[in-house]
Amino acid sequence: MPGADLDGVLRLRTLADSARLAESVVAGARLVIIGAGWIGLEIAAAARARGAAVTVVETAALPLQRVLGDRLAASFAALHREHGVVFRFGAHTRELRGTGRVSQVVLTDGTVLDADVVLIAVGVTPDTRLAEAASLAVDNGILVDGGLRTEDPDIFAAGDVANWRHPLLGARIRVEHWANARESGPAAARAMLGRPVSYDRLPYFFTDQYDLGLEYAGWTPPGTATELVIRGDVDRREFVAFWTAGGRVLAGMNVNVWDVTDPIQDLIRAGLSGATVDPAALADPAVALQDLIS
Repeated sequence: MPGADLDGVLRLRTLADSARLAESVVAGARLVIIGAGWIGLEIAAAARARGAAVTVVETAALPLQRVLGDRLAASFAALHREHGVVFRFGAHTRELRGTGRVSQVVLTDGTVLDADVVLIAVGVTPDTRLAEAASLAVDNGILVDGGLRTEDPDIFAAGDVANWRHPLLGARIRVEHWANARESGPAAARAMLGRPVSYDRLPYFFTDQYDLGLEYAGWTPPGTATELVIRGDVDRREFVAFWTAGGRVLAGMNVNVWDVTDPIQDLIRAGLSGATVDPAALADPAVALQDLIS
């Protein structure tokens, strides 16, 4: 996009990027974030805590809409608005303006947003250049098996660059969270040492925004029709959300409710084996999650 090379237009991929962002986002600074995904919202919360003015530009109608659905996405929009974040939903960026340094973000409808700093937070592309140079199979990451081995039996890949065949989910997935790198790296090392490895950790991530803490586990196959089951109070932001299909729990997200990650993952694993759960019991806080696992 025009102006993307101006000073003050930042991304967040490296430690150096983080340092530049921290230096730029100070009290009184006008930060425009392009993208209302996890990175965009986390930076919005951190920037507001520092006293910066924050505007988030998002093409969808709500933040995190594709991941969470309308009801929960609306809750995140309300959270950030309560802390002073301004959203521009259904908006596309046309160009960035400035003389040497960015000073304006121009939307396709002609709206002009003043900016001292712009963060581009519209997703990531895995860096597979080394694998491609080695003639390894690449498709949304480096293709590896359940033991994190590439086509070449002597080459392994781990972390968010690895697109692995998940032994339990029966599909290829790529997880962009440091927890995956922390777990898959040692698994790849064990495989290199000749030990049997079946890397079956469920996808997991967490986020902290203002006074909201969240953990998410599981995976919903693209195109799967799901039912949302809520345990707790969404308006108070103390709840557990479950995504189910045919009575099986596919994914779960706990918001300001703690020490439930293990039983949530146990429910998901039970669902992968075909076990179903009564939705009424799943939604009832009086029923311990552990008691739903058969």
